[in-house]
Amino acid sequence: MPRTLADWLAHIERQHPKSIDMGLQRVREVAARMRLPRPAKRVITVGGTNGKGSTVAFVEAIARAHGWKVGCYTSPHLLRYNERVRIDGVDAGDAALVAGFEAVEAARGDTPLTYFEYGTLCALWLFARSKLDLAVLEVGLGGRLDAVNVVDADASIITTVDLDHQDWLGEDIEAIGFEKAGIARPFKPLVLGDDDPPASVLRHAYAIGAQSWRIANDFFAEPLDAETWRWREVGFSMDLPMPALAAPVQLRNAASAIAAVRTLRARIDKQTYAEGVANARVAGRLQRFERNGVEVVVDVGHNPQAARALAEWLRAQPRRRTLAVYAALADKDVAGVAQALAGVVDGWHIAGLSDAGPRGLGVDDFARQLAGTAAADAARHVGVDAALQAAMAQAGPGGRVLVFGSFHTAAAALGHLGADG
Repeated sequence: MPRTLADWLAHIERQHPKSIDMGLQRVREVAARMRLPRPAKRVITVGGTNGKGSTVAFVEAIARAHGWKVGCYTSPHLLRYNERVRIDGVDAGDAALVAGFEAVEAARGDTPLTYFEYGTLCALWLFARSKLDLAVLEVGLGGRLDAVNVVDADASIITTVDLDHQDWLGEDIEAIGFEKAGIARPFKPLVLGDDDPPASVLRHAYAIGAQSWRIANDFFAEPLDAETWRWREVGFSMDLPMPALAAPVQLRNAASAIAAVRTLRARIDKQTYAEGVANARVAGRLQRFERNGVEVVVDVGHNPQAARALAEWLRAQPRRRTLAVYAALADKDVAGVAQALAGVVDGWHIAGLSDAGPRGLGVDDFARQLAGTAAADAARHVGVDAALQAAMAQAGPGGRVLVFGSFHTAAAALGHLGADG
């Protein structure tokens, strides 16, 4: 049997021939053998194309400000696997995760599990032993067939629906929307962070009797000034501080988190919501650093929708020369990402992610995919470290460097910057 957390992570990577194998049957079988109870008194599941991690952070911060004990399961991690399982604001320790993996292994028998399935069952086992008031579960991929969907949530959130992971979820928005809508439960609230969600989402919610709460329709997020915004529904409103998390899109994430918490019918006062919105933090979401007079901004954004949000944020910032450091995985729409940032980035540095496993992309192949885009003439670098160092030198004091493209990219940048995430 593996002994250390590193040993276990290496072990679980080898236990299934595929890194992704959609379906709930295996997880349900092993969960039943583990006799897993409900992970908490209340459960919120968070799905969507972008904004899941930030929305989880808002839900967690609000609930903890209220005094609840909260468990969060998120993925992927940036710097340490332990980030994926957080209990009462603290990442799970190595010993706890090892105990969880041992419990999964003892129950699975001959059932093959993917890396994510192992991690999900381990998290649920730890949560069930922690006497939680609330568990917040982030969907890994899609929703309907994702491992976290073995848990029946009291409320679900779909942040956004856009093109990503088409090989697994379908080639168009309607197909992807149907997969994400699978986290909804009959007669339970489904919070939608899109003004205009796909018809497939609304159709599925109607078919099962889920109670849809849609932003800009059933609840509203209205900026009042640079420091304040208003959350509003019929018969109730509250003025709140702007989130510490940057980007205009974070208002939608915060508003969706508030809507989901309110569906739980707990007596939470306005000051608690304000405290939660102000205190929510998550690494790698427009995370800002100052190094030798250069502003460095690190973001995990990796698809065109996320890139459009980055462009919107840049347009709202004081104008300064901005260079991009971009590194992506092989299955992403890299041309669409580059085009979304055309006109707001003054120069490009691209890097390879050859060490990112089967989905890794070398810099020369990356450059070929960017032909004809705004990044066609980008400076090429073998890795993110070299790209970031060159971009910072080129930007000089007063300049800005935006590093983005994947969790691997953000992790490498945070490591280079000496950040702890």
